[in-house]
Amino acid sequence: MNQAQPRLAGIPEGSAVLFLIQIFATLGFAVLQSTLVLYATHRMGFNNEQAALMMGLFGAFNYGLHLFGGYLGGRFLSNRNLFVGGMLLQVLGCGAIAGGSLAGLYWGLSLFLTGSGLNVTCINMMLTQRFAPEDARREGAFLWNYAGMNLGFFVGFTVAGHYQLEELYSTIFWFATLGNAGAIVLALIFWRTLADRDTPLSQRRGTAFWARFAAGIAVLAGLVPLLAWLLQHPGDTAIGMKGLCALVGVALVVMTARHQVAHEKRRMQAYLVLTLGSLVFWSLYQMAPNGLQMYAVGNVWMSVWGMPVAPQWVQNINTVCIVIGGPWLAAVFARWRAKGWPVDIPAQFSASLVLMGLGFLALPLGILLADPTTGRADFVWLFVSYVLQSVGELLISPVGYAMIGRLAPRQYQGVMMGSWMLVTGLASLFAGDFSGMVAQPVDGSPLTTNPQYATLFTQLAVGSLATGAALFALRRWLLGLIEPRQA
Repeated sequence: MNQAQPRLAGIPEGSAVLFLIQIFATLGFAVLQSTLVLYATHRMGFNNEQAALMMGLFGAFNYGLHLFGGYLGGRFLSNRNLFVGGMLLQVLGCGAIAGGSLAGLYWGLSLFLTGSGLNVTCINMMLTQRFAPEDARREGAFLWNYAGMNLGFFVGFTVAGHYQLEELYSTIFWFATLGNAGAIVLALIFWRTLADRDTPLSQRRGTAFWARFAAGIAVLAGLVPLLAWLLQHPGDTAIGMKGLCALVGVALVVMTARHQVAHEKRRMQAYLVLTLGSLVFWSLYQMAPNGLQMYAVGNVWMSVWGMPVAPQWVQNINTVCIVIGGPWLAAVFARWRAKGWPVDIPAQFSASLVLMGLGFLALPLGILLADPTTGRADFVWLFVSYVLQSVGELLISPVGYAMIGRLAPRQYQGVMMGSWMLVTGLASLFAGDFSGMVAQPVDGSPLTTNPQYATLFTQLAVGSLATGAALFALRRWLLGLIEPRQA
């Protein structure tokens, strides 16, 4: 107890609260992310291609709006206000989907995505504000927070999978509603602790403050019907989203080229290169709740030692790896750095891409060794694939969030944090494209789709491995941009 007190005293105020809030805030997203494709195909009558596109847009709007949330938070609404408002929209959205109608699905998704899209950046910004730019504890705090997020995923996937076995979709979505409400309660209890620190809005008073507040509320209200309309025109919306992402990419390049502070400009250049590497990683990773889930349901023996495995439970392989590995990795990195061993961002990114490639290579190997009569692969190959992907995620995701505080100039931190998440949104669209490449067979036989899946998984694996190798080849150059002394 006496040894623990100094460690707890060294944690910035609000960090532990954000860890707890993260768990509850993740429940609704975990349920929808793991259940949407199944609900769309089993209950709403969507085919595989339509469901893959819907799931791609779900991810694109969720992550894409993080860019907008990064701009709104701290400028028009405080990060804590925007977070609570977003969680309220998520509660309403899950309740609408629980009604079971097609209209309820579209409006529920628009409510949920407006909330989740705008408020996730708020948690990251509230956490990063509690550390100085060069504070060595920042990476560990984000790894712990990432573990909290995955605890929420574990609970969400487990409960959703339990009810999925009997296809009790209404119960699944009502559970998500209650989970999101818990995050609101926690935020209100610790309201003062979560106050913003040194944001543009915190320096506004009187009329100027309330004018910005009103504009922020208007944005929340206006986005809901807009998203509902866009979700009902998925093909055109996907094209438009890709175009928007391209424009944001051009804007980031121009912003970097025009930046006047030399050492900050070099770090922004490193950010752009690492962003391209992360796009490849997340395009494959986002196939887990989409194409990989459809592959698992149709082409894998979903049982272990005779016990049935719900599709959502497969994703708990990832959450267990993250919850155990996140704090452990933070401690290992701290020990390595204390001994002077190199642990740098480019090396971690390249390793994550190699692990993702190996994870996807496990899938065609499982197809090659599948039951020749049924065509179904053994569950162990799916398990190995998810473990490798999860370890890769640990190397790129929390480190990527923490990296923003190091590479982004203070005035661009919100925008660059949002842009980093926008990459995941674009990756979700690409994952939807990849997932829709394998058509739903008329006979429903795995033997019909196995050759297509094997080819697709092999091509994606080779692309990830090649990108990882290229990023490692650029390692010294990137280190020279980030920290010349390390090069």
